[in-house]
Amino acid sequence: MKKLNLLFIAALSMSSIMAQDITDAVRYSQDEVQGTARFRSMSGAFGALGGDMSAVSINPAGSSIFTTSHASISISNLGTKNNLNYFNGASSSSDSKFDLNQTGAAFVFNNTNSNSPWKKFSLGVAYDKISNFENSWNVRGVNPTNSIGEYFLSHAQGVRLDQMSALDNESLSTAYSEINRLYGFGNQQAFLGYESYILEPGMDADDNTSYASNIVGNNFDQGYIYAASGYNGKFSFNASTQYGENFYFGLNLNSHFINYDKFTDIHETNNNSGSLVRDVRFQNALSTIGSGFSFQLGAIAKINEEFRAGLSYNSPTWYTISEETTQYLGTIMNDASSVIIDPYVVNVYPDYKLQTPGKVTGSLAYIFGDQGLISFDYSLKNYGNTKFKPTSDPYFSVQNGIISNTLKNASTYRIGGEYRIKQVSLRGGYRLEESPYENNSFYGDLNGYSFGLGFNFGNVKLDLAYDHAQRDYNQQLYAVGLTDAAHIDSKNSNFTLTLGFSL
Repeated sequence: MKKLNLLFIAALSMSSIMAQDITDAVRYSQDEVQGTARFRSMSGAFGALGGDMSAVSINPAGSSIFTTSHASISISNLGTKNNLNYFNGASSSSDSKFDLNQTGAAFVFNNTNSNSPWKKFSLGVAYDKISNFENSWNVRGVNPTNSIGEYFLSHAQGVRLDQMSALDNESLSTAYSEINRLYGFGNQQAFLGYESYILEPGMDADDNTSYASNIVGNNFDQGYIYAASGYNGKFSFNASTQYGENFYFGLNLNSHFINYDKFTDIHETNNNSGSLVRDVRFQNALSTIGSGFSFQLGAIAKINEEFRAGLSYNSPTWYTISEETTQYLGTIMNDASSVIIDPYVVNVYPDYKLQTPGKVTGSLAYIFGDQGLISFDYSLKNYGNTKFKPTSDPYFSVQNGIISNTLKNASTYRIGGEYRIKQVSLRGGYRLEESPYENNSFYGDLNGYSFGLGFNFGNVKLDLAYDHAQRDYNQQLYAVGLTDAAHIDSKNSNFTLTLGFSL
């Protein structure tokens, strides 16, 4: 986007909030297998094992499995590859990035009173990346029926002309900002369509509410660019204890933060008879920051020397989210004249709240003495419980209804194993994450596998991991009007290196 030379801050009422929707709810509700190399090489199946800093993010009782204080730091290389189809067009994209995705320490304190059943307790602090939003791609195809004009038309129908147009002698920048302040996001989008000549009112009167598009016909050549960056992370403060020889209990208090930026650009052309507008470029930039809180409770039981069971509960995360947007629209007419609406305005929206669903995880593990182990985790999360707040807001009430009817209970299955040969450990894992959508043809299940190596040098451990995950989904270009979707086959591959220390 062009550098912003002019800034208008709009103080908005709740009725003028930007159109948050189900895609935002899902984005901030999901978590990925991030963390240490040992954790990732076993696909995150650590709920009954503990003894790893990232295992503590699944089950907070896991820190008291450590026999001594422990610290670790992990870096990874994330590689993303997308294969895309949009009508008759196909493309692919790939990208990679190095990142610090985990660090933390647990401090173990043994009880010197041998008569007490409370054998030890631990205190810890950790940073974990929950989700990575890095994703960039572009696609081009010929849409046989729908134009970008439908986006502006959907926002305009039923809106008074004097509530979506500039006043006499009013600059487009001022009108763009004032319409958003007074009437909201939808009117602002209708304003863009009208002032760029995409929209034609039924009559030139202030009370007109009927519009037609000046882009007509069939076969619209559309190129679309999507670029996102940012992450969802958390700082955890952990406390856990060992009771007797066989029971471990723990608590995490989590401080969450979101940093998300998205840029989209559509360029559409047509040569249709009767179209007044032949060329459109529409750009949108979104910047999101958020903070939140959650807690976790967990327990691990040693059934016997070989067999362990774990149970943990993740509370909902209660977020407060702030968003800003900028826009640009340019059109070229069939007589080669052009209109550019580049307001240099930053739309600042009121904070809103999002409650993501809680999660329950049950875990089993079998330890083969010093030779190795196998572990299994099952998690259940009801995405239909996601809520925008305040729920009394009419728009949020509608969106929450859509979420409840569209999203579902989704299960996650993780299995991992480790085999030790003296100081070397061989590891592998598999995971299946069900789609949060009732219609999984729109957003498919995620399948992933992993493997890795570990080297034990006594007080220092070095772990390496590779994990791969694949999911098919459809990315709608816009929430209204031009709702056609690009089909994306997305593959993520990660290499992770962890250095661990016994303190």
